[in-house]
Amino acid sequence: MKKSRASKPLPVPGLLQESPLHKLEPEDASTTPALNLANHFLIAMPSMQDPVFGGTVVYVCEHNENGVLGVVINKPTDMTMDTLFERIDIEVTAGREGMTDKAIMFGGPVQDDRGFVLHTPGARYSSSLTVTDDVAFTTSIDVLEAVARGAGPQRMLVSIGYSGWSPGQIEDEISRNGWLTVHADPDVLFDLPVEERYLAAMKLLGIDPLMLTSEAGHA
Repeated sequence: MKKSRASKPLPVPGLLQESPLHKLEPEDASTTPALNLANHFLIAMPSMQDPVFGGTVVYVCEHNENGVLGVVINKPTDMTMDTLFERIDIEVTAGREGMTDKAIMFGGPVQDDRGFVLHTPGARYSSSLTVTDDVAFTTSIDVLEAVARGAGPQRMLVSIGYSGWSPGQIEDEISRNGWLTVHADPDVLFDLPVEERYLAAMKLLGIDPLMLTSEAGHA
């Protein structure tokens, strides 16, 4: 994975300077989990009653010996890019059509006063983790400054907060039929309307949620 250090975090809400899991250090292959869920969707089982994660799809940005870091991609807040720019005092000089009115997602209950950006790779930003050729995870303000200038990533999702699991925790929740897993699709992540993402993620598994049994499933 390509990684780089942060230099300028976003103030309030602030973008993290570093990945909460391993501070964007190179991975040690000897400690990589046997089940690596990076670039997968975690899909909450329809039976999940958790008030935070029930009905959610989580994009997993990172999975290593320290645990799992992910972002909920289908739980919008009442904040838009426009209101975020106002709160962090970034002037929009040439925002792209359809970008600044996008809803900010509730990414999870951890550090929910800070922002996180999933986007297509391209330009280099101060603190970025390249997950795949299609998805990067940036935690520095410069990506939003680029968007405000009419530049920045072509496809992006901004969240407040993230979702984190300690080592072995998500594996246990999966074994207890809390989640389904499937390889992530960038079109679902970036392009589909928010309200369609849960069913679309299920369809990647060929599953009708109404027909689900209590058996766990993986892809």
